[in-house]
Amino acid sequence: MKTSKILLSILLGFFLSVEVLLAQLAPVDSIISGNINSNVTLSSSKKYLLRGFVNVNPPATITIEPGTIIYGEKDSKGTLIINRGAKIIANGTRQRPIVFTSQMPAGQRNAGDWGGIIIAGNATINVPGGVATIEGGTGTLYGGGANPNDDDNSGILRYVRIEFPGIAYLPDNEINGLTLGGVGRGTTIEYVQVSFCGDDAFEWFGGTVNARYLISYKNVDDDFDMDFGYKGNLQFGLAIRDPNIADISGSNGFETDNDGTGTYNSPRTLPVISNFTIIGPMPDTSFTQFNPNFRRGAHIRRAAQTSIYNSIVMGFPVGLLLDGAAVRFSATGDTLQIRNSIWAGLRAGQGITTNQTGFNAQDWFDTPSFGNRRYVQPSQVGLIDPFNLSNPNPVPNANSPAASGASFSNPRLSSFFTQTTYVGAFDPRGQRWDEGWANYNPQFTNYATGVDEFDYAIKSFELFQNYPNPFNPSTSISFTLSENGKTTLKIFNSLGQEIKTLIDAELEAGKLYNVNFNAEELPSGVYYAQLKQSKNSKVIKMVLAK
Repeated sequence: MKTSKILLSILLGFFLSVEVLLAQLAPVDSIISGNINSNVTLSSSKKYLLRGFVNVNPPATITIEPGTIIYGEKDSKGTLIINRGAKIIANGTRQRPIVFTSQMPAGQRNAGDWGGIIIAGNATINVPGGVATIEGGTGTLYGGGANPNDDDNSGILRYVRIEFPGIAYLPDNEINGLTLGGVGRGTTIEYVQVSFCGDDAFEWFGGTVNARYLISYKNVDDDFDMDFGYKGNLQFGLAIRDPNIADISGSNGFETDNDGTGTYNSPRTLPVISNFTIIGPMPDTSFTQFNPNFRRGAHIRRAAQTSIYNSIVMGFPVGLLLDGAAVRFSATGDTLQIRNSIWAGLRAGQGITTNQTGFNAQDWFDTPSFGNRRYVQPSQVGLIDPFNLSNPNPVPNANSPAASGASFSNPRLSSFFTQTTYVGAFDPRGQRWDEGWANYNPQFTNYATGVDEFDYAIKSFELFQNYPNPFNPSTSISFTLSENGKTTLKIFNSLGQEIKTLIDAELEAGKLYNVNFNAEELPSGVYYAQLKQSKNSKVIKMVLAK
């Protein structure tokens, strides 16, 4: 009888929470669905909702005014698709960025609340025939076929935020935050932030598009993923990971392939990357409280020739993996290059690695003429506050080794690249390029009013939806309290049986608490978290999917 009462209480609390959430969905002025076949402009005076797969078809252009808010509908997996020959002009400003985000209320948003943005172009890809179908289940074709146009122009993304996207259509077949398939270099991609994405933040499937000023923040899978012959230039990028959040497939900073099986199909994947700062889950090599699905700062595999310059990669269980014979031959043949870069947080035997017998990847990395540097601890890089998960500061301090050491003498670093003396994404003596438009706390932004509700939230009794959800094997549970006092946070199974007590202590009000729940020893299924004080109790539903 006692168990039944607990279960009834939990389920009642859950259903009441659902009713409240449905009542609080952000209001919209206009619903966008189906096909867009002629030019359309979205006004900043309205709030829009993407319902289902929204296809912009040639020769149409969708123009989005600075400051416009666009929600993705959760139930229909709202996704914006720019097909070959169509264009998007999303030209925001630092003061008025364009925001694609979840329709869920503040405090209840989650990775995968909607689809994402897919742009397909007519540039070269290395798939036989030159045309392929993008992953994610939308049926979108990309690539220029027998007559590709590497200068193809799919429009502009500038000062754009993409928050809480990334859904799985099928395992290993997901919609990313921003997917670029066969996009040409006539397209402008700069000042784009992808946050809390359920899959990769940015993925390039072939193409030649260049990009700069990119932010990947607290996403689930890889930060920057490139394959199918992508040959573009990338400069100024930042990735910051939540140690609790990683994908079952293995999460990396960079992950690059030539294709899914590692053929030598031409063109080979060879992005030229400079001035990136990739910050993993480990502030110290002794730190162990991170999701075991984290893998590598950079995983170069399957015949890719990815080349990285003037960048920082730190805080991953493995720093760099050069994977496979084809990658080894590219490294020793100097078509794969890493130059004037810093790798840090390198545990013994897990720093610069390879799976190729007879090839010492660390000695290759340490070649004096390459100008690379290695450090055992991330702190030795001297960034101001890179592991602050709510207000990060990844800028080098004045004495940081990253404050100098960059080089742009390599002929691959073309006129596209801005020459710097510093290594990594940020100038220790200049203005931060993420200021004024990026948002490192989108969970609490009220897009109906434009007000950050964090100050209000921390004064109330709230149990926020765990992130990620579904999860495997760990997830983060956040809550706030309205009063000081005895507080418990407990986990129950679907039968109402108590599984684990995460907190049983005297806690203070006015703070945001984050607790890690590791379910490694539990079977897949539905679980409930209950937060309780003397006068208040709240419950959330969580799904463990192994």
